[in-house]
Amino acid sequence: MASSLLGGERLIRALGPGGELEREQLPRKLRAQLEAALGKKHTSSDGTTGPRRLIPFRLIRELHQHLRERNSNLYLHELLKGSEIYLQEIVKPPRNPELVARLEKIKIQLANEEYKRITRNVTCQDAQRGGTLNDLGKQVRSMKALVVTIFNFIVTVVAAFVCTYLGSQYIFTEMASRVLAALIVASVVGLAELYIMVRVMEGELGEL
Repeated sequence: MASSLLGGERLIRALGPGGELEREQLPRKLRAQLEAALGKKHTSSDGTTGPRRLIPFRLIRELHQHLRERNSNLYLHELLKGSEIYLQEIVKPPRNPELVARLEKIKIQLANEEYKRITRNVTCQDAQRGGTLNDLGKQVRSMKALVVTIFNFIVTVVAAFVCTYLGSQYIFTEMASRVLAALIVASVVGLAELYIMVRVMEGELGEL
């Protein structure tokens, strides 16, 4: 945060002998502080020392208050022409070597974890076996499993229809009623089988 002002040539001339501020009868203490601030040596950021003319804002406020009390025709903004706000350079402290080494170690660890996460589905066995025959075998086994599943579905539905048709003869005497009952039971069994098939396929796809 800025707390000082770099005094310009206009303010220096006004404080000098025969300057405009000499007629304003500045308090002795205020003049002495202003002259001391303008002549004090300050160390710059490059290590050199010299008159930097740094005036605290407190002295500027006191000067402004004095001019207002005397109803002076000399305005503060005229005196501050060529002056600049002084922003002190912030010197960053040196980084702790132990902290830097620890951060580098954490970066390497995170990079290794990310690499393992990316390559966790890649195995040496897949790379050594060529991949083509293995993929073909998987496709054949999947096709075989699909054919068996469809065959089981058809057998189950047909068996449910036949059993219901034969068993309904003790309840219904008409052929139409027996066929309708058999169709209803076969439909329910078929829907249940389809539901189970869909859930099993979803589980297998989730494991891929």
